Amino acid sequence: MNLKPFAADPKKSLGRQFKEAPSELRNDFQRDRDRIIHSAAFRRLEYKTQVFVNHEGDMFRTRLTHSLEVSQVSRGVARTLGLHEDLAEAIALAHDLGHTPFGHAGQSALNQCMKEYGGFEHNLQSLRIVDVLENDYVDFKGLNLTFETREGILKHCSNKNALKLGVIGERFIKNKQPSLEAQLVNFADEIAYNHHDIDDGIRSGLLSFDQLCEVSFFNEISAEVKSESPSIKDRQHIRATIRRMMNFFIMDLCHESQGHIDKQNPTCIADVRNASPMIALSEDMSKKQQSLKQFLRAALYLHPRVQAMTDNAHDVINALFKTFMKNPDLINIHETHSQKDLAVLVSDYIAGMTDRFAIQTFKKLSQ
Repeated sequence: MNLKPFAADPKKSLGRQFKEAPSELRNDFQRDRDRIIHSAAFRRLEYKTQVFVNHEGDMFRTRLTHSLEVSQVSRGVARTLGLHEDLAEAIALAHDLGHTPFGHAGQSALNQCMKEYGGFEHNLQSLRIVDVLENDYVDFKGLNLTFETREGILKHCSNKNALKLGVIGERFIKNKQPSLEAQLVNFADEIAYNHHDIDDGIRSGLLSFDQLCEVSFFNEISAEVKSESPSIKDRQHIRATIRRMMNFFIMDLCHESQGHIDKQNPTCIADVRNASPMIALSEDMSKKQQSLKQFLRAALYLHPRVQAMTDNAHDVINALFKTFMKNPDLINIHETHSQKDLAVLVSDYIAGMTDRFAIQTFKKLSQ
């Protein structure tokens, strides 16, 4: 691995919350990645919504396949820029662990339920999972991940919440940056979901080729593909266009980021933390990405079929939350808690549900 001096280095990690002896075979970032992959929360991502509920079709992306795609993009960019691939992979695999069932609709519903108790935010929940809720180790709660992986998982955080998190929240208060590996995963996430949501939208029949051609960048790349392969089949044409678009974004991310790195010339990770963000898309590609996001929101995320799922998600989450708050023994909470503490425990339970388990539980309780 050809690490640059400004890359995160497991030998110089800011450490774990609980001290452990090093592994003879793996660096600390590899250990983080392996702990994430073997966690229950990671396995549950297989049955959590990306856009379409899992049971709507076997070919649609889930939170698990999305995380794998983000990981693949992240490793490639990290390798190109001389960053630590294992750290980028660990962050990518863990970045959605805290997502509720039913995707963003579920998060919105649970946040509303938790409004008077501090709200719900999936980034904070992802950190809570790896710090507290996973319970496979005798000597500590959580997975005891390195600081660098944990800071990458926490992409966003209000100052109010950051003040409660100690060292891991300081960068939000002091306006500092995370590692370049963490920065690049944020972009890999957007690049991955923009393009695979187009693919899933086509597979579902909710998006048409003609609609996509209204997006100038898609239309431009589509014409290039057709010109080079006039006899290409429709399905191959769409897939080739998506792949080429994605490649343009990844190439641009690498070139633009390298330019920022060269200009700011960091000599260590401390320089990265004290500088302005260095991982970025060019202005032109940022605009293209924004146009894709706007298109997907209007044509796919707000489509009546997807909205019906959103409405159903709100009904299910609201009903489960109210029921468990009134009857916590249903989820094996038998001790006495304050309303706020009880709400957090109920929120943990609901956020950990898969789509189908949430639906099954809702139906069972509604009988």
